[in-house]
Amino acid sequence: MVHEGLKKLLNGVAAATRQAHRAPESVTLIAVSKTFGGPEIVPVIEAGQRVFGENRVQEAKSKWPALRMAWPDIELHLIGPLQSNKAAEAVQIFDAIHTVDRPKIAAGIASEMRRQAKRVKLFVQVNTGREPQKAGIDPDQADAFLKECRDVHGLEISGLMCIPPDGEDPNPHFTLLAGIAARNGLSQLSMGMSGDYATAIACGATHVRVGSAIFGTRPQPA
Repeated sequence: MVHEGLKKLLNGVAAATRQAHRAPESVTLIAVSKTFGGPEIVPVIEAGQRVFGENRVQEAKSKWPALRMAWPDIELHLIGPLQSNKAAEAVQIFDAIHTVDRPKIAAGIASEMRRQAKRVKLFVQVNTGREPQKAGIDPDQADAFLKECRDVHGLEISGLMCIPPDGEDPNPHFTLLAGIAARNGLSQLSMGMSGDYATAIACGATHVRVGSAIFGTRPQPA
């Protein structure tokens, strides 16, 4: 089954990997399905997409259990901010969490993974633009926080995530994130969205988070 939005996006990702002299399989596309329901998501699943991203625990909880019953090989990533009181549900629902950004969250996730006997892939979110309204650890504190995650909480961190400030050239932010990852021995980078995924891939992204280019304009809240 052909889904035009997904097909066009996959072609764009493939072109970006070729341009960057990288293997196509080195980049994972996360289809960001936040605000979209089953009728919009099912055609994308039927077209072959299996990795999806959601911003909110409650929204994911309301729509994904049924979809995963039908397609048990779906991989679900939390890409929005995580509240500490949602850590248990997040570990239960998601296969990956991209927004580990403070000690309380790290401790909560570690405790829940032990309690549930479940391993979740973890990314530390870095606030590369140092925006006060945005989640993420300050870049200057990233090394110490990564060490705390590993040494204090016993977490295995797979990579880093960032969301560059709106309206700024994303390249310096992606380059900064890649540098922090390299000096901390991390190989995975979650960066790049609909408007800048090609730049992110050129800077080493292993996961790009794209929604509108696949699903179209998001529904407006009532």
